[in-house]
Amino acid sequence: MIIAFRVDSSVCIGTGHIIRCLTLADELSQLGAKCHFFIRKQKGSIHNFILDKGYKVHLLPEIKTDLNPNISDENLSNTINLSQHSDWLAGGWENDAADCLKLVKVIKPDLLIVDHYGIDERWEVIFSNYTRLMVIDDLADRVHKCDILLDQTFGRSVGDYQLLVSADCQLLCGLKYALLRPEFAQLRRSSLRRRLIPAINHLLINMGGVDKDDATSEVLKALIGCDLPELTKITVVMGLTAPWVENVQNLAKDMPWETIVRVGISDMAEVMAASDLAIGAAGSTSWERCCLGLPSIMVVLAKNQRASCLNMSIAKLGRMIDSVEHIGSNLAYEIRYFSSNTMNMARSTDLMSNVIDGYGAKEVATIIIEKTK
Repeated sequence: MIIAFRVDSSVCIGTGHIIRCLTLADELSQLGAKCHFFIRKQKGSIHNFILDKGYKVHLLPEIKTDLNPNISDENLSNTINLSQHSDWLAGGWENDAADCLKLVKVIKPDLLIVDHYGIDERWEVIFSNYTRLMVIDDLADRVHKCDILLDQTFGRSVGDYQLLVSADCQLLCGLKYALLRPEFAQLRRSSLRRRLIPAINHLLINMGGVDKDDATSEVLKALIGCDLPELTKITVVMGLTAPWVENVQNLAKDMPWETIVRVGISDMAEVMAASDLAIGAAGSTSWERCCLGLPSIMVVLAKNQRASCLNMSIAKLGRMIDSVEHIGSNLAYEIRYFSSNTMNMARSTDLMSNVIDGYGAKEVATIIIEKTK
């Protein structure tokens, strides 16, 4: 079975879409599938990371100009909003679809998986005569033409997509299908066991794979005014393409606690399992922290993270800071919530660990193989 992924990464897009597609590709490969990736090279792209994992990468022609796609389409037979992230698709959807169609005609994939906020029904319908389609989405804000749709957002239900897909589309919604790497499920039991006696000895900071707005530096600056034990250890994790690494490393040298900056790590699950409290982006790593029961302060770094983060906060699956601008004024209060009463950490661990078990990627891969047969 041949499966192709259409997904991008960049300073603007981040790396989360690539990481979750790689997680799914690993599970599909174990079931015998051969996976290909269609990538548009952009500033901050991590396509070399995919190559290092042993997958075939097909680089789409680079778009050197900032072309804005034409989002109007008089022939579109619905009134649902078009993509709010159209500018993420360099060169416009028509050019992108044409480039990808050339590859599809040669590779002849049994399934094309699209994980891109800049793609909607207009792009997808072009491929319906050539292959089956699966869409990975978080937004529920545009119409799709696909056979399977996956939305791993906390609180998402099939009803959110009833007006956005056809009746025969198979909907996989909620954290049951979250695409976590297998090491999170493997470390889950030991991670939960070490939290039976909650304490803050090891603080983890991870503001996503790119952190284009340098939220990490804002966190380090705000921590200086926070009440942390003298012997607290701080680990900062940043991505390979993060533009502010040097700035963060300089700040780390002057922190009143031992602070280590790690870049491009491959053992994130182990780092999370060894941490007591996390300050992190309110993106897909939220599900990883839940799986390991790691109490968290979530920072909204993009508009598309706000609704999910708010729902998680209401369900007490983490504390919420709603923007980078509010880190300085809110972080001390949120840390005090955990440090002043460690039972708050214990309750958070219990609630987080009950919403996800870490086996979503394996389940999704099995469904894909069965559906595609």
